[in-house]
Amino acid sequence: MFHATMQGAIEGARTLAQLDDLSRKIWQAHAAETVTDSEAQGLAEALHTRRAAVRETVAPVGIPLGRVTLFPAKRLQRAPERSVAIERRRRLACSGPMPPALGSRFTTGQLAVLRIVGDEVARNGACGLCIDAIAARAGVCRRLAQAAIRLAEGDGLLTIQERRHQGRKSDPNILRIISREWLAWLRRGGRSAAPALWGSIGCKPMHPTDKGDPQRQIVDGESKKGCRQAAGDLHRSDQSRIRAGRGAGRAMR
Repeated sequence: MFHATMQGAIEGARTLAQLDDLSRKIWQAHAAETVTDSEAQGLAEALHTRRAAVRETVAPVGIPLGRVTLFPAKRLQRAPERSVAIERRRRLACSGPMPPALGSRFTTGQLAVLRIVGDEVARNGACGLCIDAIAARAGVCRRLAQAAIRLAEGDGLLTIQERRHQGRKSDPNILRIISREWLAWLRRGGRSAAPALWGSIGCKPMHPTDKGDPQRQIVDGESKKGCRQAAGDLHRSDQSRIRAGRGAGRAMR
């Protein structure tokens, strides 16, 4: 009688608490020798099967096992076109995001990330973009962007200001560049501090002196004047020659 009653109760249980209560009663009855060992073993197996079926239907409440936050898991970030992302990061890395002495420490993807950070600092004084936006603009993954920023912080190039909030989502970190070389590079627009050195490479423009016929230079200079001005100059030169001839004749007398 007890075995049949417990079997029906196990099949009708809907919660794990009900199954735990039935398990307690079964083993109390076994201790009182109300059921035999084989009957208790059969009821325990039925409880185990029913408990597995109930667990599949029960929705988890609160924080799921293995997680420490209530926020949904972030989706894996992937570029729509991998070739386009690779071209973008190479183009940003080759655009001179920082001085060569500093840029030689980073890879192509890391330089692309630092280019995005440098542009935001040059424009707004600080970079307040979230890590996903920085990674998307640089054409890299989220983890690579985080690693590049942490590496630059470890080298003393920038600082990271975290903006955490208790009980709700944190704001994006604030990145500020503290390297004087990098800041000077951004103020010059990504150019070297000694542009005169580049002008000394190659052919030097020459301006030689014209050593041709002096009379031809005079004629060419007069030909550039207007017709009226040239005629007036000719009239004045004739009058000066006449006056010079009269003066010479008087001296001979």
